[in-house]
Order: sequence, then C-alpha cells, then structure tokens
Amino acid sequence: MFKQGSMIAAALAVASAPAFAGSASEPAPDPVVSTPAPAPAPASPNWTGPYLGGQIGFGNVDTNVPNVDGDGAIGGLSAGYDYDFGQWVVGGGLDYDWADISLGTGAPTLENVFRAKLRGGYKVGNGLIYGTGGYANADTDTLGDEDGYFVGAGYEHMVTQNVSLGGEVLYHEFDDFNSTTTDVEATTVQLRGSFRF
Repeated sequence: MFKQGSMIAAALAVASAPAFAGSASEPAPDPVVSTPAPAPAPASPNWTGPYLGGQIGFGNVDTNVPNVDGDGAIGGLSAGYDYDFGQWVVGGGLDYDWADISLGTGAPTLENVFRAKLRGGYKVGNGLIYGTGGYANADTDTLGDEDGYFVGAGYEHMVTQNVSLGGEVLYHEFDDFNSTTTDVEATTVQLRGSFRF
C-alpha cells in the first residue's frame, strides 16, 4: 500500500514538472503593432508653362452718347505663359475675341477686342484666384478702332495636370474713340478653358 501510494505520488510529480518549469519562464512579449504613416498631402499643381485656350461669354457696351449701347455674345482664343513661385503665380498672355454687338440703329457694331495682359494670383488648393489688367484694342465696323485699357479678376481651376477651367470678369475703357468725343466702356463675363503644356 505504501509502495503503491509512493508510485502515485511520483507519477504526479513527474506529470506536473513541465507545468512548474514553464511557469518560471518570462511570458512572450505582445507583438508590436506599428501605426501606418499618414498619407502625404496631395501636391499643389505647378502652373509654370505655356498654355493655349479659348473663352466664351457675354459683353455689355456703354457709351457717353444717349441710346448708343448694346450687349451680346463674345468669345475667342487665348495664349500665354505663367510662372509658379510657390504660393503665387504671375504671367502674361494675349486674348482675341470676336463679337457682333450692335450699339443701336445707325450706330457702330463692336466686331472684335484684342488684349495684351498681365496677371498675378494666389493659389488655393488646385485653384488660382487672380487679378489682371493691360492693353486693349476695340474694333468696330464703321467707326474704326481705338486703344484703351482693361482691369479685371478671375478664378482658374486645374482639372487635370494639363487642363484648366475658369471664369473671368473684365472692365474695358476706350476714351475719345477714334478721335471723337465718344467714350466707350465695355464689361465682359467669360468662361475660359486652357490646355497647359
């Protein structure tokens, strides 16, 4: 009986030995879970380079002569070059618009407007808010043409790396049109699209 009890005790001691041995070892460390790095902010588009495009919209023409005014569609082509300084963009360009804006019965009709422009703007995301101004020439069917100036503002948005869309409002002034006493003011509102190289 004693012998049998000793054997049972010895068997239990041998069976429990691995458990005691395992409990003396250090527990395995928890796996390290690394936090993924935040995605980089999308790069702001680079506006540096030449562009070609077109515009279409509405023009309103007023004069200092009673009942000599008119409005209608205006649109044409544009070309230019911009330089990106980081947050600011400056550039220059040329616009040529065709028009058929009659200023009344027996009065001239505005046929086209040419502009040589400078612009400067501030980048907002993929867009550019800018001011512009420069030289303008207006041509009519019967009164000839006259040099003047324009000022305005616009917004342009980069849709893809090479395509931008926007809008522009310009105010033009032509004093003493073709050596007459007629002063002409014109305001244009146009949508613009450009392909950038």
